[in-house]
Amino acid sequence: MIKTFEDACEFVFKHKVVTVFGSKNSPHPSLWDNTDLSEEKPAEGGWSPRVKAVWKWKTEIPQTYPDEVFYGKLPNGDAMLMEMEYMRTVHYPEHAKPVKELPRLAQQVYEYIEMEPSYTGDLRKLAIAELGCTKSRFDTALKKLQISLNIVRSNDPRIENDLWLPFREVYPELVD
Repeated sequence: MIKTFEDACEFVFKHKVVTVFGSKNSPHPSLWDNTDLSEEKPAEGGWSPRVKAVWKWKTEIPQTYPDEVFYGKLPNGDAMLMEMEYMRTVHYPEHAKPVKELPRLAQQVYEYIEMEPSYTGDLRKLAIAELGCTKSRFDTALKKLQISLNIVRSNDPRIENDLWLPFREVYPELVD
């Protein structure tokens, strides 16, 4: 069972693909289901040790090992961590999709990210104001962009929130 950051890293490297939080129909193991930390919320409030750890690891593992671990979304929308060699040889060739094949809203959101990397909140406000979409439609468009490997979250450890970048700028060797 996973108790530490080091254990979580070993788990990802061992399994090649892991979901962050469990999914009933997923063939992949999850960090959540294999983490042996308390689910009990502290008396003073806030997240349980288990939630805090898994949430932190999903960001810290790819930040610590940016050339070895990829964070993204599986085709079913589950958040995942993936060993980079598996990403290169299996996942990317099977699941990359040109942005022009995505719904129009996803294409428009991608154009914003292409012009300037953006944080989720700022991007959502812009899309709602300029494109007239709902929060739900925006979230779906952002998810489609991740699943199709058109955008990726920045792995810069100085950035705390999700900053979205064009996938091809971060991983040009996969796209070219």
